[in-house]
Amino acid sequence: MIAAAFAAAEQIFTKPFRIVFWKSLGLTLLLLALLWAGIEKLVVTYVHLPYGWLATVIHVVAGFGLVLGIAFLVTPVSFIVAGFFFDDLADHAEDAVAGPGGRGRAMAIGPALWIGLKFAGLSLVVNAVALVLLLVPGVNAIAFFGANAYLLGRGYFELAALRYRSLEDVRALRQRYGIRIMLAGCIVAALLAVPILNLLTPLFASAFLVRIAQPIVARRSAPQAIR
Repeated sequence: MIAAAFAAAEQIFTKPFRIVFWKSLGLTLLLLALLWAGIEKLVVTYVHLPYGWLATVIHVVAGFGLVLGIAFLVTPVSFIVAGFFFDDLADHAEDAVAGPGGRGRAMAIGPALWIGLKFAGLSLVVNAVALVLLLVPGVNAIAFFGANAYLLGRGYFELAALRYRSLEDVRALRQRYGIRIMLAGCIVAALLAVPILNLLTPLFASAFLVRIAQPIVARRSAPQAIR
């Protein structure tokens, strides 16, 4: 697994991944900027206070809150970005692992985007709970890290495995290899915790979980691949 992580980290700096990086970065920043602008507009429109200085304090505090909140939104936004670009990245990662003949079947943009949106929604709920747990010392960081490790491992594994298997097969494989997938998610979540570098999360998670999924979907004991 460590070797797969280093190989994935090296691959994200290759030209095909750099091209997708600039596209995904643009989309990520656009989504976060729209969210920031929308929340800021709500604060300015609906928070009316009789004292100008108090309104300024509220807006400054709200600004810091937005910065903190956006840190929790990197994971859901990562899933939305993955819905758009995952298959492009998976093609290159699978070439490196199994050669062109080992490529999976690209999903249509609709199903891929739906999976990304599904995990983005789930991630929003889980991270909202983790945000509340910030008030509980000793639990907050563990809750945030554990929740994102689970979501990132599960989400990107499903995207990678669905290129080879049916949804039912992928769910069975995810349950059978849950510990390995969770450990892979922990490695991705560690990158997510590093400011600036967390923008590389969709690229690294795609390249890494493809490498984790490959030996799993190829096992003879696993369910038969879709025809």
